[in-house]
Amino acid sequence: MATPSNKLDIPLQRCPDLYIKVCTPKGRGVYATKTIPAKTVIDVCPVLVLGVEENKSHIEHTSLFHYTYNWPITDFDGNKQVAQAVILGLGSMFNHSTQDQNVVWERDPERLIITYRALRDIPVGEELCISYGSHLTFKDADAPVAPPPEEELEMFNQIQFD
Repeated sequence: MATPSNKLDIPLQRCPDLYIKVCTPKGRGVYATKTIPAKTVIDVCPVLVLGVEENKSHIEHTSLFHYTYNWPITDFDGNKQVAQAVILGLGSMFNHSTQDQNVVWERDPERLIITYRALRDIPVGEELCISYGSHLTFKDADAPVAPPPEEELEMFNQIQFD
């Protein structure tokens, strides 16, 4: 069983099979201390939905904005809108991965919660990552690196047509 390796890492009492690693290439991240089987519920997090104007006027100008999720709401006139929500609990600690996410999440707008489940078996020591979608507010550390133009041209020149 893996244990936090740094005295700054934070063991989680609520989720004893996970810990928050403080120093990673992506900042803080959530890691497994034992194998987590596919489909296991990892956490159920309450949600605090922010007002649309509150978000535009205040939150978008703070670091909190980078921790919010899009959240569907219906206004007083019955129009559907997208607000922002702060996820309490581990939900705001999962880092993004474009290709290697191992955790999926599901909104429950009625109960104002998000449920996180293992997408596949997650081995000991692996970081738990979700997909933030395609509209990122940061440089994607996991994005595939394009080859330099000269390598790309060389690869193109090697294509043979029959």
